[in-house]
Amino acid sequence: MLQPVVRRTWAPKGQTPVHYSWDRHDRLSIIGAITLSPLRCRLGLYFQIHHHNVRFAEVITFITALRQHLQRKFILILDRYSAHRKAVRLLQAKFPDWFEVEWLPAYAPDLNPVEMIWNHTKYADLANFIPEDLYNLQQAVTTSLTNTRSKGHLLRSFFRYAKLEL
Repeated sequence: MLQPVVRRTWAPKGQTPVHYSWDRHDRLSIIGAITLSPLRCRLGLYFQIHHHNVRFAEVITFITALRQHLQRKFILILDRYSAHRKAVRLLQAKFPDWFEVEWLPAYAPDLNPVEMIWNHTKYADLANFIPEDLYNLQQAVTTSLTNTRSKGHLLRSFFRYAKLEL
């Protein structure tokens, strides 16, 4: 959101840091996936940013783009978001050999490593960040996620936090 995520910070003694922002509710929605190469055990991060809530069509587009990039059958592990369920049913009916699906338990974000990516981006990389507009926010989020993509140790830590073995 354009509203800053206020976190504890450092400042010189006697100089309280002050953030100036106004009540803005514009937001970005992001869909993402962590991939694991079966041969090299290398992790990858893929994402798409949207200026509206992620819906069925965006999930279809993302899974299709992921399939084109991976170019082989894969296992898709998803939470039980309604747009995910609807998109998976359609794609499995249309392309049954593209992927297999494993569902995470309902209401279990602690088991989803992708949720840790969003957490890291919001509460670590963009803490106390006050964007000027959506474009500025999108640039900052893209930079954060691109940096996270290149940190394999960080991506692995998200799996350890979820108590999932690679």
